[in-house]
Amino acid sequence: MKLKSGFVLRDVCGEKVIMGEGIGALDFGRLLCLNETAAWLWSKASEMGDFTVDALASALCEEYDVTPDRAKADVASIVAEWQKVNVIE
Repeated sequence: MKLKSGFVLRDVCGEKVIMGEGIGALDFGRLLCLNETAAWLWSKASEMGDFTVDALASALCEEYDVTPDRAKADVASIVAEWQKVNVIE
């Protein structure tokens, strides 16, 4: 998987949000608010380019005090949300 081109993480009024920029995100028309961990995962996915749930979960375990099972469940959940709103491919 990878993040779709044209979607960026921004700080808007103290909130981390994913927003569409450019023609690739023309039909998006909304902001997605992220908590601190989800914003960190978005940044990590952006760094990785192509990513998997397992790779993000492993990175999450290295950064935060979380068990591998919990990390994988949390990452799978946020990635499913990103797929639902069509910001990853």
